[in-house]
Amino acid sequence: MSEDLTTFPGTDGDALPPDTKLTTTKQRWAQEGRFLTGRVARPETERLPPGQHLVKDWPVLDLGLQPMVTEGRFRLDVSGAVEHALSLSWDDFRGLPQTRSVSDIHCVTTWSRYDNAWEGVSTRDLLDMVMPAPHAAAVMLHSYDGYSTNLLIEDFAAADALLAHSWEGAPLTREHGGPVRLVVPHLYFWKSAKWLKGIEFIARDTAGFWEARGYHLRGDPWAEQRYSDD
Repeated sequence: MSEDLTTFPGTDGDALPPDTKLTTTKQRWAQEGRFLTGRVARPETERLPPGQHLVKDWPVLDLGLQPMVTEGRFRLDVSGAVEHALSLSWDDFRGLPQTRSVSDIHCVTTWSRYDNAWEGVSTRDLLDMVMPAPHAAAVMLHSYDGYSTNLLIEDFAAADALLAHSWEGAPLTREHGGPVRLVVPHLYFWKSAKWLKGIEFIARDTAGFWEARGYHLRGDPWAEQRYSDD
């Protein structure tokens, strides 16, 4: 699959890789309700969400494809229900205001990692530039590997949400979603799409890749929103 395609998943130009063992296993977990504790926690009083355990490394999970997206081929398209659509090259993206933040990662596969230092573009700065239409309720994130995931616009606009290009003072590696990935710390990390290619503002919250395979539309770790209620 060519890494510089601008079409989004579901179109003829951008197909997902075949299902992997991880994909089929995680679908089975959703069907079985694996890892659910039934406990609800509060992020203001409990740093570690229910059912999570701490790790010091950063595990790598993907759909079996790690696209090679060079800075020269990188482009981030912002489209849909906005007043000002954008198509950003790498230089355009790096020329935007830069933000640093430190936040935790909570993966739906039960691991969490504390105190990750990020650098990138605040989603709030991006929202100020594109000016979403009044009817924009959600975003669909599109990745260079064909992956997609949805977010309510208020989750995308969280104070610590970033379009990150660096982690711990170094450029994001390919395996962790470089050159640019989303980071939304208050949701399970499958919502923080790697190898980000497109941000599409939409009128109705719609399931992405994992959400269509049994995972929760929102994914709040403290409410243990691992899997769909349907």
